[in-house]
Amino acid sequence: MLTLKIPRAGHVFQRRFASSSSQTHIPVIRTLGQLRRWRQNARDRKLDVGVIPTMGALHEGHLNLIRTSLQRHALTVMTLFVNPMQFAPTEDLSSYPRNMERDLALLLSLVSSPDSGRSSSVRGLGVSENESHRPSEQRTVRGLGVSEHDNRIRPAPDSSATTAGGLEKGESPLIVFAPTPDVMYPLKGELQDLGKHRGVSVDVRGFGDVMEGASRPQFFKGVATVCTKLFNAVEPDHAYFGQKDIQQALLLKIMLSDLLLNHPTPDNLHILPTTRDPQTHLALSSRNAYLSPSELRVAPVLHQALSAARQVFLTCSSSSEGTTGEEMISAASQIVSAQQEALEAEGSSVDLRLDYIEVFDKHTFEPVRGPVEKDREMVVAGALWVGRTRLIDNLLLGWDVA
Repeated sequence: MLTLKIPRAGHVFQRRFASSSSQTHIPVIRTLGQLRRWRQNARDRKLDVGVIPTMGALHEGHLNLIRTSLQRHALTVMTLFVNPMQFAPTEDLSSYPRNMERDLALLLSLVSSPDSGRSSSVRGLGVSENESHRPSEQRTVRGLGVSEHDNRIRPAPDSSATTAGGLEKGESPLIVFAPTPDVMYPLKGELQDLGKHRGVSVDVRGFGDVMEGASRPQFFKGVATVCTKLFNAVEPDHAYFGQKDIQQALLLKIMLSDLLLNHPTPDNLHILPTTRDPQTHLALSSRNAYLSPSELRVAPVLHQALSAARQVFLTCSSSSEGTTGEEMISAASQIVSAQQEALEAEGSSVDLRLDYIEVFDKHTFEPVRGPVEKDREMVVAGALWVGRTRLIDNLLLGWDVA
C-alpha cells in the first residue's frame, strides 16, 4: 500500500510505503534551513556526504550514480530540481518529464534492497514542520531537530543506537533535496530569457560556449549556476555525474578549480561510465521518453557513429600511420548519412538530423584537427535530432573515467 501526502512549501515531504513487516520513509527536504540543519548534524558526526544532482525523471543511469554514493559514503543527497536557467525560452522546460511519485519509488528500491547494505527500516528526518507527517510509531526525535529556530545542542547519540557506518539505527542513508525555484533563485525574476535576468550567474567562458554550448548557448551558464548553488547548499564531500554529459562534468571540474571551491574539490567530482541499453547501446536519458517506437529504433545510430570514429582511432593508434580529427569525424558522419538514406529509401516518417560530431581535447575543449598526437586524451561527442528529440552521447579516446 502507498499513501501520499503532498506538502505545502517549506514542509518535509515523506512517502510511506507500508508492508506487513516494516514501514519505510523517503525523506524529502524542501527548504534551505532544513537542509543546513541536516548537513550540520552530519558534519558533527564526521559523516561523509555524497551528492547526485538530477532533474528527476530518474532512470538506471541516475540509480547507478546513487548506488555508488550509497556504497562509498555514509550519507547521500539526491537533488531534484528542474532548472529553468538552463532552458532557453524555446526549449522544453514545460514538457520536461516530471514524476516525483515514480522517482521516490525507485529510490525506495535502493535503500530497501538486500544488496544495498542499508536497513530496510528508514525513518528519514523524524520530525516534520507538519506534525501529521510524523510516523506514529516513532518516539524519539531524529534528524532535523525541532524547528529552524531551535538552537539547543542535541545530545550525542547513544553508541548502542548507531550502526557500523555511524548512522543512527533506522536513519535514512539517502535524502532528497527538492527545492522550489524561489529557494534556488531567491531574487526571483526572469530565469529563461537571460537577457532580462537580474542576479548572479556563473559563466565558464571558453569552455561553455563550444559544442553543446554552441548548440544551446545558455545551457552551461544555467548548469554552472545551479550546480554552484547546489554545492553551496549541500556542501558535499563528493559529487557524482554520468559520462553521458561529459562536457558538463569536465566543465564543472574546471569551475570548481577556478572558483577555489572545496565542497566538493575537483578531484572529488567523480564521473561514472554512461549507462546504456544492453541490446542497442543507446545511452539512457530522461528525454528518451519522448521517442516514439519507430524513433527509438533509429536512435542508437548516434552510438554507432561515435563507435566508428573510435574504431578509426584505435586502428590507427596501433599502427605507425596515425589518424586525424577530420578522419574520425568523417567516419562518424558517414554512419549517420547512411541511416538517413536508409530511412528515405524505406519511406520512413522518422526525421533524423545531425547537429554535430566533434573530437575535442579533454583538458582544453579545443577541437582536434590534423594529426593526433600520441597519448593525447580526447573525447568524440555528438548530438542529433530524432524527430523532435535531441540526443547526445560521447566516447572517450586515450583515457577512461575512474
